[in-house]
Amino acid sequence: MTISAKEEAAAPARRRDTLPVRKIVRRKLSDEVFDRLLKEIETGLYAPNAHIPSERELMAAYGVGRPAIREAMQRLEKLGLIVITHGERARVSQPTAADVIGQIEHSARHILMTQPGSLSQLQDARIFFEIGMVREAARLADAQDIVRLEAALATQAAFLDKDSGRFVAADMDFHTTIAAISRNGVLEAVSRAMLHWLSQFHASLLLWKGHETVTLEEHRIILNAIIAHDEDAAAEGMRTHLMRSRGLFLSPTAQVFAPSPISNMTA
Repeated sequence: MTISAKEEAAAPARRRDTLPVRKIVRRKLSDEVFDRLLKEIETGLYAPNAHIPSERELMAAYGVGRPAIREAMQRLEKLGLIVITHGERARVSQPTAADVIGQIEHSARHILMTQPGSLSQLQDARIFFEIGMVREAARLADAQDIVRLEAALATQAAFLDKDSGRFVAADMDFHTTIAAISRNGVLEAVSRAMLHWLSQFHASLLLWKGHETVTLEEHRIILNAIIAHDEDAAAEGMRTHLMRSRGLFLSPTAQVFAPSPISNMTA
């Protein structure tokens, strides 16, 4: 089979037509500086709490101007990777799990306010999470953990019908203390974050008569199960507690869509 000269000439044109279009984009100098500094931090060239070279030193090392250095440093600061203090060289941060999760605070609130169903999904995630947490608490709790839980419950009881804000703070403290028993900083940080995000929407939940008393009773049931190291009873107590709370939250009589400071949440 022979190919005519006309067909052979057309072949390169056809190949060019089928090539994917991938334009070459010129990167900003600050992007290059950012990538290099990020790699140096990640590989340990600059250890946590170590100072990064000054702007002048970086300009000389990378052969770029001050604006590129500053823009890259600001991006690193936004990510929580470095700390910039006026008059001092920037230093590499040593973030905790809480710091990392805190980076998504505003994005999380935006999702909850704008995406239908996201608030209900967060509540479902919390129920799943806290049932697992309370099982760990029942398995691992020592005498000091029990003292802390008893103190949170006593504080909550002291503010019953007196100070709803402090009652709620003690309520949240009870739940985060359970998470802390895991001795896992990531789990504790996630617990605090979920409670905080939900608190922005729970504030307008109407307090039904006797609701606070029921909350205290349910907390006592959970605590007794933890004291007895009964994982199943603790998990069932938490499931009952949070499912009731979820039912109140989703009640058609509860106004829940305008985030505001905590005042009436009990869960």
